[in-house]
Amino acid sequence: MLFKDISPLLADADAFARVVAAMAALAEDVDLVAGVEARGFVVAAPAAHAAGRGFVALRKAGKLPGRTLRASYALEYATAELEVRPDVVPAGARVLLVDDVLATGGTLVAGASLLESCGAQVVRVAVLLEIAALGGRAQLAGREVHALLQA
Repeated sequence: MLFKDISPLLADADAFARVVAAMAALAEDVDLVAGVEARGFVVAAPAAHAAGRGFVALRKAGKLPGRTLRASYALEYATAELEVRPDVVPAGARVLLVDDVLATGGTLVAGASLLESCGAQVVRVAVLLEIAALGGRAQLAGREVHALLQA
């Protein structure tokens, strides 16, 4: 299992501002920015704000109130589930899907599936860091994928 710590980046105001600006630039032609819990929120929410777009939280199962849609996916070491409230994702919305790290791709595939089940169009996927050796980009074949850094 491979963990990447983004804490030093977040603690550096200039570096964090550059990350937010880069993500916001990817949101210029979308309606919403969706972030994957939890570290994806840290990048997606400020990018949505900077781009003047709404933010949608893709949460771990059981965390959202009201009716939700759920998708299961495999992690490197377990399985998990993501949920979204379909009433906050209008049909036809163009969405930028954001997470902190692209590893094996399961989380982002589940996130895209959830958004699309609401009738949205995932225009592109963006991550702070892609761990290329784990092959996650292949799981997102056919999707526009942006990684600010590759390891």
